Amino acid sequence: MENEVKTIPFYNRLPFILAMILLCLLMVGHLVLSLKAPVKKLREIRVQYGFVQDIKNPVNERILTDSAFLALMKEKAYYQSRVAMAATDSIYMTINLGDSTLNLEISGVVVHTAEIKKIKLSHILKRDEYPVLNMLSTPFVITADYSTIKKEPVMIKMAPKDTSEYQPDIIPDTADYEPVNFILLMENGVKIHIYQGEKLRAGDNLNRFLFDLRDRLRITTSTLFSTIRFRVPEYYPYIRIRLARADSKRIYRALPYRGQAGLYR
Repeated sequence: MENEVKTIPFYNRLPFILAMILLCLLMVGHLVLSLKAPVKKLREIRVQYGFVQDIKNPVNERILTDSAFLALMKEKAYYQSRVAMAATDSIYMTINLGDSTLNLEISGVVVHTAEIKKIKLSHILKRDEYPVLNMLSTPFVITADYSTIKKEPVMIKMAPKDTSEYQPDIIPDTADYEPVNFILLMENGVKIHIYQGEKLRAGDNLNRFLFDLRDRLRITTSTLFSTIRFRVPEYYPYIRIRLARADSKRIYRALPYRGQAGLYR
């Protein structure tokens, strides 16, 4: 007796086919809108920080593309941001790509310097054009942060009844053995990623990978919601830095809430 071959009717396969078509359309839409996101961000920067012509003292706009002018503009933007941050009487951070250092400053005085082991910038921040450099003249303000360590470590200790029961703190800081990775989200949309540069334990690289993966999943989820609503997702220009673990920990805990940062590239 021959085996019978059963064919699935087309109307039974139709839901699966439609689901695959919708999934493909969603993926294509996600890709197209994601590619448009950096273009949209750059357009917003040009609108917000672009050159405004003075009617009384007009300037030839061709100078805005002159390399010598842009080099001076780069220096001016960095010092403008430092002067603005120094006026706050609060500790702030400056990233100087000229000498590959990340500094903590207060009132214009450098109080700590960390050597940058590795750095990667978003393509938008590398552009030598007036609006981007003008944006760098304004300090970046921290609005949120994500980290693998606590911002303010808390130690619970029972108060002694009298001086005879007093014992000095001899418990080691266990946070010293935690990998230090954190992300600072700025008010203008820039994200500063600072990662521990050394591998001191077997799980350090995995910790950094999982920490970075969680951030990418947050972005992907937000992007998918934007795609479903047929909107161009938000793009976050990034600065990715690797520092020594001790420097990363010190910098993260020293920066105040709503702290500021400046960039010289």
